[in-house]
Amino acid sequence: MVLTVAYLANEFPSAVEPYVAEEIEELRRLGVRVIAGSVRKPAADEASASDCAPQIVLWPSHAVVLMRALWLCIRRMKRIGPLISRVLFHGREGPVKRIKALAHTWLGACYAVWLEGCGIEHIHVHHGYLGSWIAMVAARLLGVEFSMTLHGSDLLLHRAYLDTKLENCGFCLTVSEYNRNYILEHYPKVDAEKVVVARLGVEVRDLAGLPAPRMKASSDRLRLLAVGRLHAVKDHAFLIRACAQLCGRKVNLECAIAGEGPERRNLELLIRKCGLEERVKLLGHVPRERMDSFYDQADVVVLTSRSEGIPLVLMEAMARGKVVLAPAITGIPELVIAGKTGFLYEAGSMDDFVARLLLIRSLMQSPGESPAVGRQLDQIQRAARMQVRENFNRRRRLQSFGDFFLRRVSPQTESLPYEDLVLQ
Repeated sequence: MVLTVAYLANEFPSAVEPYVAEEIEELRRLGVRVIAGSVRKPAADEASASDCAPQIVLWPSHAVVLMRALWLCIRRMKRIGPLISRVLFHGREGPVKRIKALAHTWLGACYAVWLEGCGIEHIHVHHGYLGSWIAMVAARLLGVEFSMTLHGSDLLLHRAYLDTKLENCGFCLTVSEYNRNYILEHYPKVDAEKVVVARLGVEVRDLAGLPAPRMKASSDRLRLLAVGRLHAVKDHAFLIRACAQLCGRKVNLECAIAGEGPERRNLELLIRKCGLEERVKLLGHVPRERMDSFYDQADVVVLTSRSEGIPLVLMEAMARGKVVLAPAITGIPELVIAGKTGFLYEAGSMDDFVARLLLIRSLMQSPGESPAVGRQLDQIQRAARMQVRENFNRRRRLQSFGDFFLRRVSPQTESLPYEDLVLQ
């Protein structure tokens, strides 16, 4: 008998969330019938560039679906009554969030309408944003279990109704030990056995095929690379101000920022204000197949986010043997071990960030004068590659995800105790 699973994401496909398509394809490879869904209609360029397409798009919804969803809510009100009661009468959420939750309840009923008759046995949703409430409502209406994957901001910043989602999910996957500990500390009523670490991963090349780490000559320009959405939480403004300080100290640098988003205009203004038009470049969206050349040119890959899970960009850089500098927040120290697989700085501290970059620059300029310094950087870069190969390997991570999912969702299997899917 074929297992049928509905898999929902806020927007699918999405270039910045390749792991969603990878997990769907892995489940299909294992013989699972997966009905892929997207809350929002994906951008035309995203949809055309991907081999995966959503079979269900919830918004915008047709009037017929909306009316059928309303009728379904009325007929099965007992199933979702506790959720509506939670929205209306409990918790500390403000009126705007409560109204949005009611709207998302209606979308959840729309999702259930789409899934009726498909033989769905389980619903999984990626991220704890609005899609997780929608999936939870649909699961209630259909009488099936739902599960979710939590990353970073959806747990640490935007956690509206997360207590209810955690209480109702069959199991919760999350990308780091930090996240798991955070959940158990802040939501003590949650059964610890259903919160499971499922790390993300990236493609790992053969180490022998990678070029040896490049050491800089003292006259070389320090080339920085940042990759990520131009969103306030990524705090690229912090990076631009740091570049201004470094230039003020006569550091010859070049900074490229790959990504697109709502902060672009503000960042352009800041670059002009700091007089960095020739130093800092906003590259816009860069297709994944073109990123190799930017990684190759970079000396240091930097991350300045205020909140993260464990970013793929750091894994990709480390897999290429690049020096990385990132804030010591959330699950990042599980990937970037300070002084061993990369460098960390105190989150929000401009002085510490600039000091770390100056240290890295001095190490890159000194190997000819000091072989020991050259060996230190070489060891860090090789350890970074090995860290990704052993613990953040995409193929191994997907295999572990698929195996766990089949064991956990299969109706004849009891709930499994806590385990780290990376099998470290």
